[in-house]
Amino acid sequence: MGASVSSLAPTILAESAMSVPHFGGASPPPGCPMHQEPPKSSPPPECPMHQAQMPPAGPAHQERAYEFVECPMRASEGAIDPANMMSPPNQVPTPDQPFPLSVKREESKIPQSGTGQNWVYPSEQMFWNAMLRKGWRWKDDSLAPEDLTNIIQIHNRNNDQAWQEILKWEALHVSECPCGPSLKRFGGKAKEFSPRARIRHWMGYELPFDRHDWIVDRCGKEVRYVIDYYDGDINKDTYQFSILDVRPAIDSLEAVWDRMRVAWWRWT
Repeated sequence: MGASVSSLAPTILAESAMSVPHFGGASPPPGCPMHQEPPKSSPPPECPMHQAQMPPAGPAHQERAYEFVECPMRASEGAIDPANMMSPPNQVPTPDQPFPLSVKREESKIPQSGTGQNWVYPSEQMFWNAMLRKGWRWKDDSLAPEDLTNIIQIHNRNNDQAWQEILKWEALHVSECPCGPSLKRFGGKAKEFSPRARIRHWMGYELPFDRHDWIVDRCGKEVRYVIDYYDGDINKDTYQFSILDVRPAIDSLEAVWDRMRVAWWRWT
């Protein structure tokens, strides 16, 4: 973007040479910096810029969205990213995969803390590989390629919907964070039912099929949100499927006060 550094360098050097004063007609000694060859350095050969570049299949930063890699040091293979509790991206089809899957990834509407960019959702191929790692066996189900497309769309819309619910809570603190919150990290806790979900179950309601804990960056302050996912009717136009119960975790008196205020407003 913009003019390149290499094209501007000769002009800058020429203007600098013209502006240097020559006292008494003498040239600066040979040891002065302007007579020395500027050091040439290049990134190590293993850095990404030396590798063959493939045209991106979506957002420009999506191929590195779930990596925590900085040249020349690379995280060990199979390491888990603490920001999203996922392994590095795996876009390689499995040997017995019955049909090809898309590797395109959709950019979410959720800001990623500290990057100036949004989180990027997994591709169909990444989702397939992740499910296999968790023990799922596709041969037990009758699947078609469009099924994975629908699953990805439901997954993405559910997360966008969860972020919108978090923004409603964060509106209570707009004076503290006028630029808006961002998502720092998250993780799934499908088998760790929240106290609220257990109480609802004791009252005769179903348990949620999934739970996430999201850590939100409120302009430097970490705030944890609990999200319970309940089965709902799928909206074929928007792909919204789950009924979400989103609220701040009771980790502080501030969170307790927020939940009391919202409960009062809903009651009245």
